[in-house]
This record gives sequence, structure tokens and C-alpha cells, in this order.
Amino acid sequence: MHPQVFELPLIFDLGATAAFALTGVFAGVRRGYDLVGVFFLSAATALGGGLMRDGILGRGIPVALRNPDYIIAVAAACVAGLFLTRRMKRFERWIMVGDALGLATYTMVGAQMALRSGLSVAAALLVGVINGIGGGLLRDVLSREEPLVFKPGEFYALVALAGEVCFVFLVIVLGVDMKTAAISGIALTLVFRYLTVRFKWRTRPFAPPS
Repeated sequence: MHPQVFELPLIFDLGATAAFALTGVFAGVRRGYDLVGVFFLSAATALGGGLMRDGILGRGIPVALRNPDYIIAVAAACVAGLFLTRRMKRFERWIMVGDALGLATYTMVGAQMALRSGLSVAAALLVGVINGIGGGLLRDVLSREEPLVFKPGEFYALVALAGEVCFVFLVIVLGVDMKTAAISGIALTLVFRYLTVRFKWRTRPFAPPS
């Protein structure tokens, strides 16, 4: 990997995978799923965004399937979830932090991969958002919930898009190397996400329901 290209340390990648998986565990527990259901829902949540990204980009067998550590991280999250479900509120803040960090990071990774694959800026923005929110979208669909990203509420996909726009602007317009641009985009996403939670900013319906 070129030193000026943003690359996730494996330990961080696995940690973010486990944090995403935990949200799938809690969703499965709320729906009353058994062990198999909880595991597959958490795996879809943790790995779904990356699998969708690699499928769009035609990257062959995804790294999450070639490296068993990712499946182990999901399994570890399931085991941890058994002990955390009754104390979910206590750990909610930390899970939110991990989720925000994963959202910001994977969005930049997806956008970077798309740009390096020769896709247009618009396509890169789309792939980045899919990489960041795709797992959560799959989680909601599989558990028969209306996807959170479709409903008025906290800024989520929009904060990822804001960080992406910053990343792409720095790379395409200003010629900043991808590593520096990605770190800047991640920082902006995290700050924006914190502000939306701190001040309870909410999106509104596009139009009155008919």
C-alpha cells in the first residue's frame, strides 16, 4: 500500500467490526431471535457494508471472507452481547462512539477505494455511504424494521456524506494526499455527529405524508 493512501490498522478494523456487530446483537435480542439468528444478524450488520462495497467494485472475494479474524470478531461480539444485553443502557454511549468511528472510517475507505478504481466523484460518494451505512441498512431489513436511515431523526447518513465531501474536495480540488484527506474527513464526521447528538438536531420529513 502506498504510504500516502489511507489504510486501516487491522486491530482497529476488527474493533469497528465488533462494535457494529454489537448493534446487530442488540437488535436480534430485541426481536427475540435465537443464537443462530443473532449471529447472522450481527454478521450482516458488521460485514454487510464492506461486502456490498466489494461487490459494486468487483474486487473478487472480500477480505472479510478471506481473513477469518472478521468472523471471529463477530462471534466475540455475540458472546459479549450475552453479558451486555441486560446492561445495554450502561454501555450505550460507548457503543455509539464505536459506531460513529466506524461510520466515519468506513465511509472514507469506501470513497477512497471507489476513486482509486476510477469511478466518478458522484459514484465514489455513493459507494462510501453504502460502505458506511450498508450494514445497518441490512440489519433493519433483515429484522423487518423500517430502516433508520429512511426515517426523520438523527443526522446519520448526512454526517457521513459531509465527511466524504470534505475528503473528495481535499483530494480532487486541492490535491491533498488521500491519507491526510481521509483523516480530515473522519474528524469532520465525528465532530458533526457529536454536535447532532449533543444539540439533538433532527431531520424533518421531505413532505407531509400523503
